[in-house]
Amino acid sequence: MKVLVTYLSQSGKTKMIAEVIYSSLKEDVDTVLLELGETKVTDLADYDLVFVGSPCHHSDIVDTVKEFLEKIPKQSKFRLAGFITHSSYPREKDEGKYEALFDKWVGLSEKSFVQIAAEKEIKFMGFFRCMGAAIEPIEEFIHKKIVLDKEEFEEYLVESRKHPDEIDLKNAKAFAKKIIGELN
Repeated sequence: MKVLVTYLSQSGKTKMIAEVIYSSLKEDVDTVLLELGETKVTDLADYDLVFVGSPCHHSDIVDTVKEFLEKIPKQSKFRLAGFITHSSYPREKDEGKYEALFDKWVGLSEKSFVQIAAEKEIKFMGFFRCMGAAIEPIEEFIHKKIVLDKEEFEEYLVESRKHPDEIDLKNAKAFAKKIIGELN
């Protein structure tokens, strides 16, 4: 089995998740780690499984990643898994207090992977997401549009800048192992 982990990262957080997925698989299967800019759509046919990672902007995967996925030929033989980092509180936080906010600001990401895989007739194996500290312009956007209260925003910054944390990395590793386990 040959696996590709490819990603686009702006703050380094999505790269962290990609590296954990890669390192958790490289001992058991032939695994390659590449930045998205180093990955050619034509090379995807060389793999049995492709993990694609993206930051989340405007509730969705970034345009560069979406455009890459849309170039994949229909009925490609590899299987696809997706992962993102986002700067919203997780939907489960505080017993679902942030569920509506999460759905509004992150919700399209998984749907985009599922939809593109369906359109391309590629088996979609799963999706992983975790909070990741935002780059400064995104933090400013969050403060202007989402978390308006200054004190609450300061709390948000402290929390978001901790991620991905050890639990997130452990969950990313488990996600990768689960996907591989389903293929074997």
